[in-house]
Amino acid sequence: MTSKDGAARRAAVSAPLETAAVVPLSSRVVLEIGAASFRGTLRPHNTDHYLAIRISRALKTLTTSLEQADYPAAFEEHGYAMFVADGIGSHGEGARASRVALSSLAYLAIAHGRWNVRVERDGPDDIRRRVPFFFHRVDKAVREAGREFRDTGLATSLTMVAVAGNHLFFTSVGHSKAYLFRACRLIQLTTDHTWDRQRDGAMPPNESQHMKRDADHIVTKTIGGGRGAASVDIEQLDLVSGDRLLLCTNGLTDGASDDEIADALAVRRSPDEDCRELVDLAAVNGSHDDITAMVANYTLRERP
Repeated sequence: MTSKDGAARRAAVSAPLETAAVVPLSSRVVLEIGAASFRGTLRPHNTDHYLAIRISRALKTLTTSLEQADYPAAFEEHGYAMFVADGIGSHGEGARASRVALSSLAYLAIAHGRWNVRVERDGPDDIRRRVPFFFHRVDKAVREAGREFRDTGLATSLTMVAVAGNHLFFTSVGHSKAYLFRACRLIQLTTDHTWDRQRDGAMPPNESQHMKRDADHIVTKTIGGGRGAASVDIEQLDLVSGDRLLLCTNGLTDGASDDEIADALAVRRSPDEDCRELVDLAAVNGSHDDITAMVANYTLRERP
């Protein structure tokens, strides 16, 4: 019979390690995304494009001599980014501009992204520094592509939201928009860069040549169409589980009021169904421009 001391020693040697589970917010986020786009009656091409990407970090043990209790289960954490671009131009250049902008962003994310899926300490400041870098690189790509369009060049609006944990970062250049739908209230996050005579008074001298007309809108800031890279203001807020995000082009807001959009989102269909509902609503109400909507449901899963 073995001794009690030997049994105690062996029990201590074989006991599982006591380690605290690491459960960052970025591993608990679920973002369900849907989108829809409709070509209006103004042009032969849909000048809108949209893009949603998920950025992941993962750990998976491939082989080990440890017992299963001694190493973590497969782990993943995610960050998300959503973009809507509304190209300006009626003869194909608008569609080309928005396509170049979003394609460039996707490749830049691979080439230069630090992929901040977990925001800690200096994380927000780093993201605020890096997003303008991406926008300026996209602006350069659109300008270079615009050399093929000598008479008009290329220009597009571009709106972005990025989600990391419970942090939402957002910005916009032009007249596409981002909204937060929370507690049945629709809140516009981004600022429109448009000029209106009744609202803004006389147009400043020498400014009209740098503005772009898109249907009934005069756009004062664009990607690709200004004198230099457009300034980009990054703003941030904290999300709560149950929040909904809406990105859209002006074709939606030209044909549907904020109250009508909020009524549609309040029904809480799936994001894809909501997008189709919003696009149909704006078209039925008489919006002639291209209409694009992207909806995302934000859910923070309970800690295991």
